[in-house]
Amino acid sequence: MDTAGSTESTATSEPTGETTETEGSATAMGSSYTVTMSPVGEVQFDSVPKNVMVYSMLYSDMAVAYGHGDAVNSLGFRSDAAATLDALYSRLDGVSFDRSGLTQLNSGNSSGGGGIQVDKEVFYNLDSDLHLVDPALMVSFDGWKMADIKEIRENIAPWFGNLFSRNNEQPPRPYRGNYQYYTLWELSGKVAKVFQNQQRFQQLSRIHDDLVSRIQSNLPPKNERPTVGSVLFIEESFYPSKINTSGFGNAHIRPLNASDAFTQDDVTYETTYSMERMLEIDPDVILHRYGITTYDVNNVRQTLEDDPVGSQLSAVQNDRVYAGAYPVQGPLMNLFQLEMTAKQLYPNQFGEWPDFTSSDPYPEIPQDQQLFDRQKVADIVTGNS
Repeated sequence: MDTAGSTESTATSEPTGETTETEGSATAMGSSYTVTMSPVGEVQFDSVPKNVMVYSMLYSDMAVAYGHGDAVNSLGFRSDAAATLDALYSRLDGVSFDRSGLTQLNSGNSSGGGGIQVDKEVFYNLDSDLHLVDPALMVSFDGWKMADIKEIRENIAPWFGNLFSRNNEQPPRPYRGNYQYYTLWELSGKVAKVFQNQQRFQQLSRIHDDLVSRIQSNLPPKNERPTVGSVLFIEESFYPSKINTSGFGNAHIRPLNASDAFTQDDVTYETTYSMERMLEIDPDVILHRYGITTYDVNNVRQTLEDDPVGSQLSAVQNDRVYAGAYPVQGPLMNLFQLEMTAKQLYPNQFGEWPDFTSSDPYPEIPQDQQLFDRQKVADIVTGNS
């Protein structure tokens, strides 16, 4: 396939899985610029990409934040799974993400883990200027090899993504050894350089830093903080996750310095707890991950209330089972989810979190109880700041 003239960016190094990096940078080279990120190395751009493949929602959120949400041509999952973005953006005047017409990359039966199928042909059909996707993620899918990564880069457009920083977990074997992990805001800064909107990133980053500083300066004493259990509840079983581990998956809760209910257990993706085991741990607060739109937390709460063991959980008895955050989060998502989680864990310090309803997944919060300025964020994103 001849992509000369249709591809707006080219990679200057081969993604071998052995790329090292000390920092990401965008360097002027005439009208072109370069941005560096592990595991892809340095990528050169002749212009800002206008047709961008995205697999994970954090990169959609970044594209919107930096003024190029309309460049996104795909998601790894059903477009309605991105309803979380709708819920949050509804609180930002003039900010939206058009999900209509997006291509679903995963044609398998699972939205995560085993069963994912991504056909290489879809890359040719979309003919993107950039694949805002971690190639190490693609290699973790059945049927994908390093030769396929090279083929896509050379025939269509480069890769630019890093997803294993979610939990700082080990990437697939071809990428082990020198895979570098980043914070959410480090990743976000690199994507801002791709879209040549570093000023917008700096403005949003300052709001984030001020929000975290405000929260941390008003935390209650350590012995007054609740124990927190972050879970998925599926078919009468709890799937726990630790809240204070490294990675952008906990960027909404780690700064809150809460007590992890599961700190004594060796928790992995395969760990499951019965009702009886959860009652033994008995966290003060239960946060149900992906609870803003993906799971009906009202139904989860009712199921627990109706169960003879689940009804004994302190979080159930004290109405502290909450819709938790979406871990695969970008910068705008992170601002809302920091606010949400702070209110859920520390209502005396930051105000009560309003009752959750499926029709109003991110409720309207009175302006004097908001932890960050919605209008200021909206003005930054819409270019009116």
